[in-house]
Amino acid sequence: MKDEIILAIESSCDETAIAILKNGKELLVNSVNTQIEDHKRFGGVYPELASRLHLQNITKVLAYALSLKDFDYKTITHVAVTGGPGLPGALQIGAMAAKTLATYLNVPLISVHHLAGHIYANEYVTEFKYPLLALIASGGNSEIVYLPSPMKFEIIGETEDDAIGEAFDKVARELGLPYPGGVNLDKISKEEGIKTFPLPKPKVSGYNLSYSGLKSHLIRMIQKEKRDEEGKIPLEVVKSYARSTEEHFVNQMLDKLHQAAVDYHVRQVVVGGGVSANSYLRSHVNDVFKNDDIEVMLPPLWCTTDNAAMIAKAAHHMIELGHLAPLSMTTMPNRNLEDE
Repeated sequence: MKDEIILAIESSCDETAIAILKNGKELLVNSVNTQIEDHKRFGGVYPELASRLHLQNITKVLAYALSLKDFDYKTITHVAVTGGPGLPGALQIGAMAAKTLATYLNVPLISVHHLAGHIYANEYVTEFKYPLLALIASGGNSEIVYLPSPMKFEIIGETEDDAIGEAFDKVARELGLPYPGGVNLDKISKEEGIKTFPLPKPKVSGYNLSYSGLKSHLIRMIQKEKRDEEGKIPLEVVKSYARSTEEHFVNQMLDKLHQAAVDYHVRQVVVGGGVSANSYLRSHVNDVFKNDDIEVMLPPLWCTTDNAAMIAKAAHHMIELGHLAPLSMTTMPNRNLEDE
C-alpha cells in the first residue's frame, strides 16, 4: 500500500511551522520559525506584524523543511493546514500556501482545528484510549473537553472570562516580567522554599473556570505593593507573587479536571496547549490522579507551543474518517471545536 505522507502547515498566531508525518506515526520533519523576539517590544502578539512575518517566512520554512533528509516532495499524499481558530491574517497565509501546494501536487486538503492539534499532540507519547478527557490550557483557551471517540469533541467546561495563559501574562506584566509573561512567571518560581500566600477561590458552576477576578485581585495587590515599596518590589516578593499565582490558577484547573474525569469515567486524561509546559502543572497533575485508575498524559515539551507536527497528527485521524476540505475552504478565526 502507498505510504500516507502528510505535509502540515501551522500559522495561526506567531509561529510559522511545517511538519511532514509518515503513516500517522513517523515524524520526518518538524520545522518551526517563531516570532517571539519580534513581538516583545509590543508586550504581546501584534496581529498585523504576525501576518507580515508569516508572509515573509512561509516559503523559507517550507524550502528548509523540504530540503531535509533528501525528501522527495512528490511522495506527499495530503496537505493539512490550521483552518482556525487564530488571527485572521495569519490563518490566511497558511491557507493560501496549503491550497497552492495541494493544487500543484493534486492531493487532498485537510483543514484542522488548532485545538484538535493541541489535543492530538499527546499521541507523540502514546495512542489514545477512549473515552478520554482533554484539558486545553493556553493563552487564549481554558477548556475541558470530553472525547468519546476519535475526533469527537464535547466541551464540558471552559473559562467564563480570561484564559489561564492570558491571566498569567497580565499578572506577569504587572510584576514587570518580560513577554512572554507566563513563561517568565514560571521561570522565577521554580526554586524550593518560595513563600506563598492565600488567595480567594472563585466559585464557578460545573466544570467551568474563572480567572478574571483572581487576576484583578492580584494586580490590585501588586499595585499596592508598588506604592508601599515606592515602585520597586523586592525580587523575593516578586517570586512569592509568581508562585502563588501559579499554584492558585493551576489548582483551580486541576480540581475541575479531576472531578470531570471521575464523573465521566474516562480511561485517560491528556493536557495540551502552551500552558501544558508550565512546570507546576506538569509536576502536580499526576499527584491529582494518583489514587485513580486513570492514565495521565502530557505532550513532549517540544510539542506544547504551536507547531505543525500536532496539526499533522490530527489530520491523520481526519483522513481516516474521510474529513477532507475543498480548495474553496475558508479559514475561521472563531472556529468551534464541537463542530469538527
